[in-house]
Amino acid sequence: MTTGLYVHLPFCASKCSYCDFYSVPGRLDLVDAYVRALLKEVRQYAGLPFTTLYLGGGTPSLIGPDGLRKLMKGLRRTANVSALQEATLEVNPESASAEFFQAALDNGFGRVSIGVQTMVDTELRSVGRAHTALQGAEAVMRASALGFSSISVDLIAGLPGQNQQSLRRSLDGLLSLHIDHLSLYCLSLEPGTPLADQPPANLPSENKQADMFQMARDMLAAAGFEHYEISNFARSGHQCVHNLNYWRGGDYAGLGASASSHLQGRRYKNLSDLQAYMRRPAAAIESSEELGAGTKAAEEAMLRLRLIQEGLDVGDLAARFGHDRIQCLSDRLSSLARENALIFDGTSYRLHPSRVLTSNPILAAVLEEA
Repeated sequence: MTTGLYVHLPFCASKCSYCDFYSVPGRLDLVDAYVRALLKEVRQYAGLPFTTLYLGGGTPSLIGPDGLRKLMKGLRRTANVSALQEATLEVNPESASAEFFQAALDNGFGRVSIGVQTMVDTELRSVGRAHTALQGAEAVMRASALGFSSISVDLIAGLPGQNQQSLRRSLDGLLSLHIDHLSLYCLSLEPGTPLADQPPANLPSENKQADMFQMARDMLAAAGFEHYEISNFARSGHQCVHNLNYWRGGDYAGLGASASSHLQGRRYKNLSDLQAYMRRPAAAIESSEELGAGTKAAEEAMLRLRLIQEGLDVGDLAARFGHDRIQCLSDRLSSLARENALIFDGTSYRLHPSRVLTSNPILAAVLEEA
């Protein structure tokens, strides 16, 4: 049974215009104090064995080699991370130094996720990214040369001024660098972000975004990547185990400001407030709820449907939650299959291939049965 440990490192050099994740520009003066707070919070999980570790942000690479060493030394002393199957670290190209990468390798990180977003400088500048296309390529090459066992990159489809040709150029460049995993996200205008408040005139339409995504999906398939989750593609053996645990409805603990946890039927979220979190790291809870069997089953069904090939085994769901408790959910899944939103092979439900990019209403309909 997989139990993940997520650590949120909210520090950023600057805020990108599309980002609605909790992050704090600057304030690197607080890194040491924040690491100490994380190590206080993790004490409550001292008896829980973790099988995956994921450091996300923000920009984790901004804590620097020394910050990473202190964090990992403290986690090894306090948390049970002795049998990790996978340890992943997010970095941004402008702070992905060889020294930081070496510190990550020395501390057991075999997987790195690099926030490239695009390999076109004008597209990077259009959303306030702090790195250049050359720095993106150099970060991937540096990670490869130093010996990470799995290298993932993030790309965005739908950036201002982007088209199929420029996205193809980004993909060609990254595939030539022998990456193992790629996350491709369609740009969304999140309320409260600068991009949503003042959307530029040259934003690609939803139809153009969809065409870009389909082109990228075809290119990645031809290069030997499996489309295993709505936004994720991987070479064989390089799927993200930590994220697969999320999509399979597994347990995970989240450390840090704004981090979420899901353990033994309880879901809770930390305050999205750096100072408040550091004052009381073990008690900075913003919200908490106990999940009933029906709610848990519906949420797990929704998450598992994100897995393109694996899908949702409804028999397994019934065995764990009870046929009576999931009857309404089963009826809804059958209805969605009759509408050709889902495919049912007699055992498992999967998203219809034509509905991958329009899956949100389908997943929302599944959640309605909670």
